[in-house]
Amino acid sequence: MKKPKYLFLGITFLISFCCALYVTLLVFPISSFSQSKAENGLLEKIQDGDIIFQTSESSQCEAVRIATNSKFSHCGIIYVMDGKKFVFEAVQPVKITPLTDWIKHGRDQKIVVKRLKNAETVLSPILLKEMKNYGSQFKGKEYDSFFEWSDERIYCSELVWKIYKNGAGIELCPLHELKEFNLTDPRVQIILKERYGDAIPLEEKVVAPSNLVESDLLKTVVDTY
Repeated sequence: MKKPKYLFLGITFLISFCCALYVTLLVFPISSFSQSKAENGLLEKIQDGDIIFQTSESSQCEAVRIATNSKFSHCGIIYVMDGKKFVFEAVQPVKITPLTDWIKHGRDQKIVVKRLKNAETVLSPILLKEMKNYGSQFKGKEYDSFFEWSDERIYCSELVWKIYKNGAGIELCPLHELKEFNLTDPRVQIILKERYGDAIPLEEKVVAPSNLVESDLLKTVVDTY
């Protein structure tokens, strides 16, 4: 006589479990779990000292992208601190941003991460510390919207280049002059006019995210484009 009771309880439990499973999959579909797992797997590949690139949405970043004929308009350097990953970046002001937050700021949350080809033998913990110590002087400084080659203010690719050059003795790529980029596009002309008026410093030394991403010294470790 007890069997119908247990059968009823079993059916009730099964229905409740199925309903709970349906609601869970509705809110968190399997694809979301798979995507999250895949993204976490990619982020695990990123190491201290890596260089990360994205496409930003601001009008100035769009002008940089056009002038350099590149999809990349912003970059930063990876810092691993207390087991957590951050991006040291030159925005307004220069700051350290959690990696996951930094990724969300880019167009479609797509990134490319580059690493020194001989990082395993060159970027020792001591050298990485020296790079961070050198870079600390820029934290809190103003973003350089005039792209001047000085340490008073600084822009994103300049920050990365100087940390590697002056903190590790590694020149990732040659410097260029402003006049070498595509300055004829109307969208670029608007930004140049706003910044410089008629006195555009065409011979100013500059380094763009595109110059860094094309460096022969680097290899790609993550690419979600």
